[in-house]
Amino acid sequence: MTTVLLADDQRLVRAGFRSILDGEPDLEVVGEAADGAEALTLVRELRPDVVLMDVRMPELDGLEATNRIVADPALAGVRVVILTTFDLDDYVYGALRAGASGFLVKDTEPMELIHAVRVVARGDALIAPSVTRRLISEIAGRAAKPVPNTRLNALTEREREVLELVAAGLSNDEIADRLVLSPATAKTHVSRILTKLDARDRAQLVVLAYEAGLVTPGWLG
Repeated sequence: MTTVLLADDQRLVRAGFRSILDGEPDLEVVGEAADGAEALTLVRELRPDVVLMDVRMPELDGLEATNRIVADPALAGVRVVILTTFDLDDYVYGALRAGASGFLVKDTEPMELIHAVRVVARGDALIAPSVTRRLISEIAGRAAKPVPNTRLNALTEREREVLELVAAGLSNDEIADRLVLSPATAKTHVSRILTKLDARDRAQLVVLAYEAGLVTPGWLG
């Protein structure tokens, strides 16, 4: 059973998400928070697998709450998905830098929401519907000037290729197709990259790749 915490200051949003998620046999909403401070308290108490975190909330905003969750070793198993709207695109890159495992637009389709929670819970892939890929490129383009990262020197040539594709938002299956590998081999490469770079998840790999200048927005096309 995957447990979920909803953090949003709009009760109707929380109610809508709860009705969608609780209708699935493998998902359970275990708590709701109306602000970032309450979300942080409940995360520490309930230890959910996934937190759906709004950006703009009173007391403590979603980015700072995410920062504090990611920084707490006791909460290493908690994954955060930031909720945003198109007029809040500026927050998306900041969310990934804060340690979020992905992000969703609030008007996402119910099946995309369900799929996103499952994907993030198992740590398998950054959420990557077409709108997410577009936003990654747009927001990453606003990152500071690339800073060389010596940790990348530990990667093999093939692993660097895989990292570039991860940064473009491709799933393991898509990476396997592009590089003519088996999905299992692609997954193994990603796991090794995470270990070598001491990265929390694929979302962190995206940030690292862009900030190090390994890839640039829109390079994949």
